[in-house]
Amino acid sequence: MGKGDKKSKRGKIANNSYGARRPKKIKRRPSVEEKIKISKKK
Repeated sequence: MGKGDKKSKRGKIANNSYGARRPKKIKRRPSVEEKIKISKKK
C-alpha cells in the first residue's frame, strides 16, 4: 500500500500510469444540440 503497489493510487502516480484508482480526466466535447443552442443565442 505504497509507492511500489501497482494497485494503489500512490503506486499509479509513482509508476506514471492510469487505471481504476487513478482515472484520466476526460475532455467532454459539446454535443450537436449544445452547438446549435449556442449559435442560436448569438
